Amino acid sequence: MVLRETVCLRRLAGGDHSEEIRYGRFLGNDAVTADRIIAGWSDQTRLAVEGRHVLAVQDTSEIKFPTTEGNRRGLGKVKKGNCWGLLLHPMLALDAERGSCLGLVGGQVWTRGDEELPPHAERPLSEKESRHWIETAEAAKPVLARAGMVTFIADRESDLYMMWAGVPDGHCHVLSRLMNDRALTTGGTLRRAVAKVVFCDTQVIELRERQDRPARRAELCLRFGEATIKRPANLRAKGLPEGVTLRWVEVVETAAPDGVEPLHWLLLTTHAVSSPAQAWQIVAWYKQRWTIEQFFRTMKAQGLKIEDSQLQSAARLEKLIAIAAKAAVIVMQLVQSRSGQDAQPASLVFTPNEIDTLAALEKRFKGKTKLQANPHPRSSLA
Repeated sequence: MVLRETVCLRRLAGGDHSEEIRYGRFLGNDAVTADRIIAGWSDQTRLAVEGRHVLAVQDTSEIKFPTTEGNRRGLGKVKKGNCWGLLLHPMLALDAERGSCLGLVGGQVWTRGDEELPPHAERPLSEKESRHWIETAEAAKPVLARAGMVTFIADRESDLYMMWAGVPDGHCHVLSRLMNDRALTTGGTLRRAVAKVVFCDTQVIELRERQDRPARRAELCLRFGEATIKRPANLRAKGLPEGVTLRWVEVVETAAPDGVEPLHWLLLTTHAVSSPAQAWQIVAWYKQRWTIEQFFRTMKAQGLKIEDSQLQSAARLEKLIAIAAKAAVIVMQLVQSRSGQDAQPASLVFTPNEIDTLAALEKRFKGKTKLQANPHPRSSLA
C-alpha cells in the first residue's frame, strides 16, 4: 500500500490476477481479524516512545462507502442522510517536543448495527460509542509504559467525567477541550467561573490547514485557572470521586477575519498550570491534535483513497481499514523524516533486512561528489 499508494486489490497485485485472488482470500479468511491486525499496530511504537513525553492523540472518523438501496454491503449508517460505512477510532503517539509521529498505539474499527437503541442517557457506558475514548486510553497504557510521560489528547467528544476521574495516574495526564458546561463542587458552572477571570496574555499562533478551513494566523487572548468539577448526578459508574480538580486554559480570538468563526478553546488538563508560559504550553500540545486529522486525510481522499474500495462486505472492509491505517502512518513518518531534522531510527518503519538492502542500494546509486551522496546516517529513517 505504501509503495503503490492505493488500497485497491487489483493495483496492489500489479496486474497479477492470482495475486489479487490471494489478497481477497486473505481478507476473507475468518482467522484474520481486524482486532488481530490492530494488535500489531504498536509493535514498533512501544519501543519508539521510550523515555519521551508522548502525546497520545485519539479521534473517531466516519469512513463512508458508496452503496445502493439493494446492496448496503453490510455497512451501518454514518454521518447524516444517506451515508453508509464504518467507524475508525485510532490513537497516534507523537513526540511532545518535536511533534514527530512515533506510530499507532491502538484503536478500534466497527460497523454500526441497525437495531433501535434506547435513549442515550438511559444506556450504560458499555453500550455507548463514547466508551471508545476510555477503552482506547486504558489499552494504551501498557504500550506506552516505557514513555517518560504520557498526555492523552482528544477533542470535545472525549469530555467525559469518567475520563477525567479514571484515566489519569502518576504517569498519564489528560488534555481535552470542554464540550458541555460543567457544574462545580463550589457551586455555579465552569464557564461562569472562567468568565470572571481577567485575560493575562496574548499571542499569535499559526493554525494549520484543515479540511474545513485554510491555514491562517490567529491572535489569541489567554487566561487560566483551577476548578473542581462535580460528579454528574446521573452517572451510574461506581467508585468515582464526587469531584475532580483540573486546570483550565481558555484562548479566545478577538479579531477573526470577516466570515471566519473565531477560534475559542476552553481546555481542561490534569497538568499543573501556574503561569502564562505553562498555559501556552498546554495550547501548543493541544494544537498537535491536528496530526490525527492529517492521518485521516492520508487514509482518505488525499492519500490511499480508502473510501473508493469496492470490497463487498463490511467484515473485509474492516480488515482493509486496519491495514490501511498502518500504511498511512508509515507514509506520514517517511514524509516527516525526509528533511533529516527529526532523528528517528530506520527501525521505526523498516526491518533489519530491509535496512541492509537499502544500504546496498545506496552504494549503487550514490554519486562521486558530496552533493550526490546520502547525507543521512544509515541507521536513521531519513
